[in-house]
Amino acid sequence: MTHWYEGPLAAFDTETTGVDVEEDRIVSAALVVQDTAGGRTRVTRWLVNPGVPVPVAATAIHGLTDDHLQRNGRWPAPVVEEIARALAEQCTSGRPLVVMNAPFDLTLLDRELRRHRASSLARYLQNTPLCVLDPRVLDKHLDRYRKGRRTLTDLCELYGVVLDGAHDAAADAAASLELVRAVGRRFSSRLERLSPPELHTLQAVWHAAQARGLQAWFAKNGTVEAVDPAWPLRPELPAAA
Repeated sequence: MTHWYEGPLAAFDTETTGVDVEEDRIVSAALVVQDTAGGRTRVTRWLVNPGVPVPVAATAIHGLTDDHLQRNGRWPAPVVEEIARALAEQCTSGRPLVVMNAPFDLTLLDRELRRHRASSLARYLQNTPLCVLDPRVLDKHLDRYRKGRRTLTDLCELYGVVLDGAHDAAADAAASLELVRAVGRRFSSRLERLSPPELHTLQAVWHAAQARGLQAWFAKNGTVEAVDPAWPLRPELPAAA
């Protein structure tokens, strides 16, 4: 029997103008699809002219400059719709969607859809259940007492996954896909009997518990920072009065 972590998966990643999901913009995105472990991947890339300046700090991470995006990027409105339709297509096909730190990428995409299409990610997925596998949440739950950071780079090193060209959307998506397969194999005795939809439900619970733990740690250390327990998509903020 082929276990889910050896079967069809798709992975999604974005590069952005910053880390604020409510205000920052997508500058590039990629979807990587693989039908079986070790099989050939199909990669779709998007390059976006966000219509706002790209901070120097963001360019230093992903290498995408204002000039390059203005010359080669497309306007956001058609791109974010294409991305949303592509993700919905994967969900419709029954392929689990791998997204590292899903609340960031999926929420930012949702806000871009609201900004440029007067729509939402939920509208594109209204007839299809979302099934997300988040390697960060999985690893943190399955190996919760391990010390150290859990960035994509750190996890790839830990699990022996090649990350060639970090902070390129396609490279990060491909690495995230292989990382989920590696996590599945390492913890097969705990995961192989669970289906991806069951794991999706469980990850929402695990992430909420992880968020509460981090919030408590912040409070203990005097850090004023809110940790959102929502996964894989943060709810829309209420409109300002």
